[in-house]
Amino acid sequence: MVLKSIVAFLVLANIGYFLWSHGIASSQPVTAAAPPASTLRLASEAPAPRPITAAAGVSPTGANPDTGADTSAAGAPKHCMTVGPFKDVSEAAHAASTLRGIGYDPRQRVVEGDVWAGVWVYLPIPSPRPAGDQTFAKLKSAGIDDALEMPGPAEGSVISLGLFSEPKRAQARVAQVQALGLNPSVVDRKRTGNVYWIDMDLNATDSAPSPADLQGDAGHINRLEVKACPAAPQS
Repeated sequence: MVLKSIVAFLVLANIGYFLWSHGIASSQPVTAAAPPASTLRLASEAPAPRPITAAAGVSPTGANPDTGADTSAAGAPKHCMTVGPFKDVSEAAHAASTLRGIGYDPRQRVVEGDVWAGVWVYLPIPSPRPAGDQTFAKLKSAGIDDALEMPGPAEGSVISLGLFSEPKRAQARVAQVQALGLNPSVVDRKRTGNVYWIDMDLNATDSAPSPADLQGDAGHINRLEVKACPAAPQS
């Protein structure tokens, strides 16, 4: 009986310890671990920002990777500019050669229009007629043998003293006539016929050529202009 009592006591003791270790012990409150103390961080120690990527469909150079088209300013459409008018083929060819030498791609175009022909120096014919004859005699005595009567810019005739393509020659003739006590007039003369223009395509960043750079012989006058090309005719 004593032995049975001892065995029963040990069994009950084991059962009690098992219940205590798995019930009472697990019910104890669990203390959360304290967060680590915050530390002071310098700005230089901050993590580097993530790189910003380009938007889909656009590359940093402005080219579309899907189509290969250049969307930057350099790929903008070109515009056509024209310089002229030139009165003959040789002047147009000289200008085209100059433009080609500085990087343009010129194209010659011929049209019918007015072109500057020169500076005309003339005198009104004084009235009455004997006074006009005296003026002719005075001019010839001064060595101006090319004076002649011809229709003037307005009604009536005038005494033509020369058509000049060089400014120095026109100025010299004016001074020569003024020395005789006469007051000549100076106007531009134009002619109608085939004239030549030089077209070229420019980028948005290209500067238009200067007419002064396209003059022919030194001292020769050309009334040149630079403007947009005429619109193509509608088909």
